[in-house]
Amino acid sequence: MKTVFKTYIFFALITLSLVGFNTPSPNSSYKCMIQMINYSGEGAYIAISLINPAGDYEKTLYVHGDDEEWYHDITEWWKFHGKRRPKIDAITGATLSGGKRNVNLLTIADDKIDAGYRIRFETAVEDQEYHRTDVEFELTSESVKSKVEGNGFIRYIRMMPQ
Repeated sequence: MKTVFKTYIFFALITLSLVGFNTPSPNSSYKCMIQMINYSGEGAYIAISLINPAGDYEKTLYVHGDDEEWYHDITEWWKFHGKRRPKIDAITGATLSGGKRNVNLLTIADDKIDAGYRIRFETAVEDQEYHRTDVEFELTSESVKSKVEGNGFIRYIRMMPQ
């Protein structure tokens, strides 16, 4: 009976060590500078998202624009969050106006680098245009320390490991 009990305890400990003590993927921080083009009008709402290899939204990394009333203008990102707006998993900062620049700190899981993931910057300005992929690039060891040109309200972004 003692042998059976000891065997049971042994297998229970093995199971716990395999299942219960999995460590989450480590994260790294990156400075991300956004330089806006010169334009007139309201500040831009910007959603910075992690896109998985299938092309679907995985996570919101940062949002510029703290008035939730206008989030629907960031059309594709809004579809991801829906009208219920469950707690947005990102820091929310002020909008960025024409010609301005801002530096954000983005936290990205290390296992997303060189694994087919992308970062997308969507921009929308009131009474102006919406750019679904103002900036989008593959998340690689090289791209997290590079400069990428924008296609809309963003002139360029520059990433740098923290």
